[in-house]
Parts: sequence; structure tokens; C-alpha cells
Amino acid sequence: MFSHPLHRRALLRTGLALPLVSLPALADAQTPDAAATALRAGGVVIALRHALAPGTFDPPGFTLGQCSTQRNLNDEGRAQARRIGLWFQRQGLKPARVRSSPWCRCTETAALAFGGAEAWPALGSPRGYAEQTNAEHLGLLRDALAEAARQPGRFEVWVTHMFVLSALVKEGADSGEGLVLRADARGSVQVLARVAPA
Repeated sequence: MFSHPLHRRALLRTGLALPLVSLPALADAQTPDAAATALRAGGVVIALRHALAPGTFDPPGFTLGQCSTQRNLNDEGRAQARRIGLWFQRQGLKPARVRSSPWCRCTETAALAFGGAEAWPALGSPRGYAEQTNAEHLGLLRDALAEAARQPGRFEVWVTHMFVLSALVKEGADSGEGLVLRADARGSVQVLARVAPA
């Protein structure tokens, strides 16, 4: 129907043309079942973007450890965090370790979903650190993913920020969305599946 090149170009500009991807594979990778299967197999990390915290950046002069100075979860975000935990419970999935950015919106997400987490600065927002520190943190995260890949049958949960996920895998995530990550033999980070709270 739209075989003429000019028609296809016009459709691409409007966003109506079908993307040239394997749609079944893409759909499979984005189902909760795909994420649960990957987590049960282990050797992976599920990196969650913190639940909904309205706004974009922290206020000027924010202080770690003082939630009143930061951007925080709202009621919808707290409900979202609880749904994350409920999904793991219903799937019978128990992480070997839960780690979180020290920012309050991440630690609260982890507390509501999993009962708590170890604070890990490497998962912290790049907006709070110097560029060199951010590069070091990225190296630590890649090393931890490589270590996780050597441990089949177990998985970790990391609660972090969109900017961290973007730097690590060149993909974003919605609030409360999780990316199941694995490092391959060359150290490249692969996104195996995605899952978001209903």
C-alpha cells in the first residue's frame, strides 16, 4: 500500500510507518514474563529507576541525608514503589542483594519495595558528583555487572536514577521501570528485558 518511497518518507515524518525491527522479539523483551525468566536464571542485575518523584532536578543547595532538601517521592510514587515490591513477591523472586543510590527518592523506593537497601554512592545521581567521580562510578558499576554475570542463579536489585541508566546502557527508563542487565564476555552491558509496575 505504501510502497512508494515518497509515501514512506512522509509516513516516517509523521511517525505512522512501522519501524523496521523484529516486533515479536521487542515485545517479548518488554514483558514481565521475560524479566522474571531472566531474573530466575540469574547472573544479572535489575536496575530500577526510582519511583515517581515529580520535577526534574534537586533544588539548589540540596544535601544528601536531608530529604527535606531533595526532590522526593509523592503519594503516587510511594504506591508505585509498593507495586514494584508486590510484583517481586508474586513472582517469588528474592534478590540476593539490594543496593540504592543514597538520594532519598531512591532509598525510599527501596524501603517500600524491598524493606531497605545498602546505600551505594556509585548509583548516585551524576548531578551530585564531579565528572571524574562519575567516570569512576561508571567503572564500578560495570565491574559489579561483570561480577554478577559470574554468579548464575542469583540477581541483585539496584535502585538508581535515569542519568545513571542512560550513561550505563544508553537507554532511559520511566519512573519505577526496571532494566534487567547483564555484562557479556567483552564487558558490554546488555538490556535483557524491561519491567514496569502496573
